[in-house]
Amino acid sequence: MQTPSSNSINSMLFDLDGTLVDTAEDFAKVLDLMTSIAGLPPVPQAAVHQTVSSGARALVELAFGIDSTAHDFKALHSTLLSLYGQQVAQTRARLYPTMDKLLTLLEERGIKWGIVTNKPEQYSIPLLRNLGLLERCQTLICPEHVTYTKPHPEPLLLACTQLGCAPEQSVYVGDHPRDITAGREAGMHTIAAAYGYLPSSPAIATWQADMIVSDVEGIIQWLESATAKQQHL
Repeated sequence: MQTPSSNSINSMLFDLDGTLVDTAEDFAKVLDLMTSIAGLPPVPQAAVHQTVSSGARALVELAFGIDSTAHDFKALHSTLLSLYGQQVAQTRARLYPTMDKLLTLLEERGIKWGIVTNKPEQYSIPLLRNLGLLERCQTLICPEHVTYTKPHPEPLLLACTQLGCAPEQSVYVGDHPRDITAGREAGMHTIAAAYGYLPSSPAIATWQADMIVSDVEGIIQWLESATAKQQHL
């Protein structure tokens, strides 16, 4: 994989679930409650991880083995969202290992950072507030802020506008093919987070990301190398 250019990186943007923050435990707790009430077996953790990035609808389909045409799908979807909203208030989510180190490094280097997510702001804002991230991130783009969500590039372009950074001087990090598609269409450098909630297919090697990292430390190492080169230009 070709690594992103290190010529001039002014901003780094992150997907939220599965990239910046490990939120799977919150969703797993909600699904466990719902399936227990319904007399169904719990959803395997690995399956939750593979599905979280696809949203609440996909989690309902996974847990109950139904699709959106089922008569009770809407009610189950609403219940999941309601319970998740309550769970966020007492979230078990955590930053990925060494992610705080990366964010601190960005802040120290004067590199702006923000979040671009398909997660509605009614969940994103309290989650980030509870994790102490809401005041730190310099832009937060949710579905309510745009006409088109990822994989469309609009959310990323809006984030770049708010940060005052050109897309070609920005990096987007994500754990789903739509993240990489959005980043590429926006003209940004892209990093695929192999540590996140990867879908069962397609394989991450086919996403056409500029770089794949197995952990956050891989981003830190690249950033330190990139900024060191910039300082010597």
